[in-house]
Amino acid sequence: MKRRYFGTDGIRGQSNVFPMTPDLAMRVGIAVGTIFRRGTHRNRVVIGKDTRLSGYMLENAMVAGFTAAGVDAFVLGPIPTPAVAMLTRSLRADIGVMISASHNPFQDNGIKLFGLDGYKLSDELEAQIEAMLDDDIVPQLAKAHDIGRAKRIDGVHDRYIEHAKRTLPRDVTLHGLRVVIDCANGAAYRVAPAALWELGADVVTIGADPNGTNINLECGSTHPDALRRKVDEVRADIGIALDGDADRVQIVDENGKLIDGDQLMAVIAETWAADGTLKGGGLVATVMSNLGLERFLKSKKLGLERTQVGDRYVVEHMRQRDFNVGGEQSGHIVLSDFGTTGDGLVAALQVLACVKRSGRTVSEVCNRFEPVPQVLKNVRYSGGKPLEDPAVGAAIAEAQNALAKTGRLLIRPSGTEPLIRVMAEGDDRAMVERIVDELVAVIGSVRNAA
Repeated sequence: MKRRYFGTDGIRGQSNVFPMTPDLAMRVGIAVGTIFRRGTHRNRVVIGKDTRLSGYMLENAMVAGFTAAGVDAFVLGPIPTPAVAMLTRSLRADIGVMISASHNPFQDNGIKLFGLDGYKLSDELEAQIEAMLDDDIVPQLAKAHDIGRAKRIDGVHDRYIEHAKRTLPRDVTLHGLRVVIDCANGAAYRVAPAALWELGADVVTIGADPNGTNINLECGSTHPDALRRKVDEVRADIGIALDGDADRVQIVDENGKLIDGDQLMAVIAETWAADGTLKGGGLVATVMSNLGLERFLKSKKLGLERTQVGDRYVVEHMRQRDFNVGGEQSGHIVLSDFGTTGDGLVAALQVLACVKRSGRTVSEVCNRFEPVPQVLKNVRYSGGKPLEDPAVGAAIAEAQNALAKTGRLLIRPSGTEPLIRVMAEGDDRAMVERIVDELVAVIGSVRNAA
């Protein structure tokens, strides 16, 4: 059943446009507060956000909703998504909320929800919340003497910094490394540079001057050119780019080459396997991860298990099958020994540990395999169901036959934007590019005709 509010990563949309309005944010607070109001203790929620201008508006609306439902609100201010997940558990909260649209531009915002265990909510719980959002809110409201209280919590940045630092092996320091960190003018602009400096690195910081409208603007993990330039300028050993809420990471080596999440997962999995700490006999990734990663892991006698797109599905699979490394090509990397969701800073620290222990350069450590040529293009649409059109179905079948056993084809609607993503990969780059271009043209013609 198609859901009205929730996508692959919470509720997301353009600020002050349905569904990302203060009215709905308040209703989410009331609905979630009602569902998680249990036991005889004072129920509490922790609420974090990134640096978007609309975060103030949505934060206040959610505080109003939760307190109206009888839940105490602990307001954290700008802080990374993984810190919210961690603090939900350490502050013994019943629910955690992160107000963020991740890597999207400042005009967008979103609401991510975590249970008391620090994990994102299940599809079933999200469906239950959806069912309540359009109901009359009056029966859900707390009695006057049960209305919740709200307060800002101090010291949360220090808590997260110490948590991140403890994930670095005790025999490793970052002394002697010059690190450029791009915080995307987002939620990690304070904590990431501080953690790296406290671990001994020579830190050069960019993207750490948020003004409410510059989050992810020509910076961060989705726009690495600024990081490349700075790495070259200061002759750094490594560049680290986070996204707006710091749950994903991309790395630039000393030569300015971008290293994506597939390569980073390969480094971590191979290292942990050698140390005897890798669980599950491999790692979990999504259908978007490169075929080259799968071939590399196989050469190391390690497995790759794939899920649908979305780090929450990766995490669910990891929990079910007892894996401790998983993630996405985009840089969402989940290391369950240290956290319950993607953490860009913690993943980067694991890579830095490999670099320091090996005594080799980042380019030598992180380029673990040659990626299979992969092409991804998006087709924007405003309505209808282009993928159900017979012409599109015929074109997809023809493309699948052309790739046969030498590659993969993946076509899917985005869970966060009105886009259809067309991805193909295979050993023959020219054929892959032709297949993607032809499919984009067919889907585009159907969309335009609609």
